[in-house]
Amino acid sequence: MTDSMRRKRGRRGLAAVSALVGGVLVLSACSSDDGDKASGGKESQNQVDEAAAKKSSAAQIEIAPKNGSDNASTNSAAKVTVSDGTLTKVTMKSDAGTAVAGQISADKKSWKPSGQLERATKYEISATATDSEGLKAHENSTFTTVSQANSFIGSFTPEDGSTVGVGMPVSINFDKAITNKKDVQSAIKVSSSSGQEIVGHWFGANRLDFRPEDYWKGNSTVTLKLSLDGVEGADGIYGVQDKTVQFKIGRNQVSIVDAKTKTMKITRDGKVVKTIPISAGSPENKTYNGKMVISEKFKETRMNGATVGFTDGDGKGEYDIKDVPHAMRLSNSGTFIHGNYWGSPSIFGSANTSHGCIGLQDAKGAGDKSTPGSWFYENSITGDVVDVRNTGDKVIAPDNGLNGWNMDWAQWKAGSAV
Repeated sequence: MTDSMRRKRGRRGLAAVSALVGGVLVLSACSSDDGDKASGGKESQNQVDEAAAKKSSAAQIEIAPKNGSDNASTNSAAKVTVSDGTLTKVTMKSDAGTAVAGQISADKKSWKPSGQLERATKYEISATATDSEGLKAHENSTFTTVSQANSFIGSFTPEDGSTVGVGMPVSINFDKAITNKKDVQSAIKVSSSSGQEIVGHWFGANRLDFRPEDYWKGNSTVTLKLSLDGVEGADGIYGVQDKTVQFKIGRNQVSIVDAKTKTMKITRDGKVVKTIPISAGSPENKTYNGKMVISEKFKETRMNGATVGFTDGDGKGEYDIKDVPHAMRLSNSGTFIHGNYWGSPSIFGSANTSHGCIGLQDAKGAGDKSTPGSWFYENSITGDVVDVRNTGDKVIAPDNGLNGWNMDWAQWKAGSAV
């Protein structure tokens, strides 16, 4: 081997060693670099996350119902709250773009709609809050309220703020048949400032009335509280109402109609204040007996016999009077106490001639205030009791109008679900 070859071989060997050493060095360097990069990367990511966290608002917004909820309450589901911050802006709108009014609380910690929501409607809530550093947080939620098919409501009598007579029951008519009567009745509370015991009675699956054992105490206040929101009234059918109603009981007026003597004695707080001659149902069309509550008042109204089954051979009403004065409803089946201008004045107090109503002498046009019909109308309010006696007919059914007073207390309580 020549010196030249040795030098070349040595250089190749040296090169190989160098390469190997270099490879080790390189590998070592790469390993060291990877570790540094990995370590440095983790530290960098942690630093980024920490920095991001420092830049994010501490305010935590909660929106109810949860995003995507359906069958949400129309009354109390929607609410926005915040912790570690204060609300600055909340907007709510329906899927049709209709804005929903609402108000942020005085402490700026919560928000809720001002009124009841619509059923079967999709809503979107957007909320913004800031923390103590002024950093903003945002939250959004979309939900759908319970559908009409899956909810029930109760229409109630009397109206909030009204003044009614001592016979007016609290009557609630539900738009869906109720099968879970106990749960529904338990969610409805009726109380009186008089302290009277008040009990509910079911008339079928859609109507629930409340009353005390005796007439309401005059000049008392009655409170109806409906806490039906979310109560299951039937399988998959939920209540949506959360409402409190108050009404006043006026003076105690009970009018006693005697079909035999053909008179009506109006008593107020137990004293007779007036006696009026009347004409009740004829022997062929007797007036119901029983305690009847005035449920509606009309200064003038039309009465057509065909609507209550009184028709002639051609199917037309046996009577059709388009301007009956001073009419007050006593039953759902068509019993009224009303003014009569078409009958001879001589029949009042002497003959029963009507188709079942109670007639009082009156004038056409309801403008003569001197007539008995006008006087009784002006001195009566819904909820007053007209107690009809000696007609020769049966006692009116308690659910024919607001006439549950024709059940004794034991019968009434037997119809309660609680």
